[in-house]
Amino acid sequence: MNRTDKNRGWIIAGVVIAAIGAYASIGDRIHAYDQKAVAAVEKSELAKNLIGTWTLAETEGPTGSPSGIGTRLKSFTGTHWMITQPDPKTGEVVFHHGGRYTLDGDTLAGAIDFANRNTADLIGKTHKFKIKVDGDTYTQVAQDNPFTETWKRVK
Repeated sequence: MNRTDKNRGWIIAGVVIAAIGAYASIGDRIHAYDQKAVAAVEKSELAKNLIGTWTLAETEGPTGSPSGIGTRLKSFTGTHWMITQPDPKTGEVVFHHGGRYTLDGDTLAGAIDFANRNTADLIGKTHKFKIKVDGDTYTQVAQDNPFTETWKRVK
C-alpha cells in the first residue's frame, strides 16, 4: 500500500465518522420535529373543533339580565370570535362584542377589538381561558376573568 492509498483510507474513515455524527444529529432533530408535529396536530385539532357557533349552557360567573343561558351565542372562526346576547322576549341585542384570538396549547387568549355601547369598556382587553372541546361541548375555565362557562354546539 502506498502513501496515497493510506491517505485515501484516512479520508474515507473521516467521511464515515462525519456521516455517522451528522446522521445522529439529524436523528435528534427529526425526533424533536416529530414532537413539534404531534403538538401542532393536537393544537390544530383543538382549533378545528372550536370553530362554529355555541350557545351558553352553564356559567359560574354572571348570567346577565336577562339570563344568557340558552340564548347567548359565541362564534369562532379560525382567527376571530364574537359573542351576542339577544333579549329572548324582544329580540333586541343586549350586548355584542368580539375580536381576534390565539391558541397556545389549550390556552385561548381572546382580544376584545369591537363592542356595542353596553360592553365598550371591554375594548382593548384580553381574556384568557383554559379550554376544552369534547364533542359538542366547549368548556372554558377563566384565567383572569369571571367567565368560567360551558357551551353547547349549535346544530
